[in-house]
Amino acid sequence: MVALSSLLLMPEIPGTDVQFTVPYAIESPGPTFNTLGSVDGKEVVRVSGVPTDQTHGNLNMTTVAVTSGITLPQAIAEGLWSENSLVPIEQIFPQNISREEQQEVNDADFAASEASATTAALHYLDRPMEVQVAQVLDEGPAQNKLEAGDVVLKVDGKKVDSPEAVKSIIEEFAPGDEVDVTVKRGERETTQKVTLGERPHAKTPTAFLGITMQETSAEGIEVTYNLEDIGGPSAGLIFALAVVDKLDDRDISGGKFVAGTGTIDGEGNVGPIGGITHKIRASEEAGAEIFLAPAGNCAEVNAMHPEHIVVAKVSTLEEAVEALEGFQRGQTVATCE
Repeated sequence: MVALSSLLLMPEIPGTDVQFTVPYAIESPGPTFNTLGSVDGKEVVRVSGVPTDQTHGNLNMTTVAVTSGITLPQAIAEGLWSENSLVPIEQIFPQNISREEQQEVNDADFAASEASATTAALHYLDRPMEVQVAQVLDEGPAQNKLEAGDVVLKVDGKKVDSPEAVKSIIEEFAPGDEVDVTVKRGERETTQKVTLGERPHAKTPTAFLGITMQETSAEGIEVTYNLEDIGGPSAGLIFALAVVDKLDDRDISGGKFVAGTGTIDGEGNVGPIGGITHKIRASEEAGAEIFLAPAGNCAEVNAMHPEHIVVAKVSTLEEAVEALEGFQRGQTVATCE
């Protein structure tokens, strides 16, 4: 499934009467932002808690501008004489939710992409991680036993360093079993006995601890992303590269003008997005030398035949770093063709 692109929602075209508009929106190239630079006096990607490395060049995340409230003549003109795209309005604003609700979804996707980018970058750099309780579910097994912010150290006496490790151990038990969970709460270490519940909606009885978890840096590394009015998950890859560039003594961008797009998960897998042709056009016009594109978007990339920018296909964060290092050395990088 192709993820929604990082969107910059534009105002409706002024002077149009809602009775004469068409149920389509215009997608066009949006602005790009250098994640190694600053916007409004703030670093776009700020890494704190440990020393950071000097960065050079550009690692630009890209957006798609969306304009709604268009008339039939405007839609016809876009279709005939523009490289912009006409898309059904429900692709941007699904009919079953309001525009405000869709904006909340986009904002949540953007925040999730930031968290995944941080985790992927720290995993790539082999930085130590720990498991933190993000939420204790109301009336769940761990209520009054564990607290949000607890760092999970051991489950059943076994050390854990990822949410997956916690889940794997819990699934060895049956609902109703007791399990010891050792956590760090502030500066104190404590072990709590939790009687496991049964996971709701599971096809077979499955033990359930009743918490949500997140991976955080065991070194106190904090990453803050400072971009507003942009939604969607597709900045994940470039955000992760910016974190890597600031923490690694290698110069990832090599002083080049790099742009790109793609979702990312905590393990560094890169996923396809929408609107990639507009993002490549915007990057080319901005002067980018290389564009990092998800391998899952190769069909759209090949259809547009970009001539003045190298479009490298990547499936993981590791492949993206390798592509940039190869480009710095003047090597041929893997492309969609």
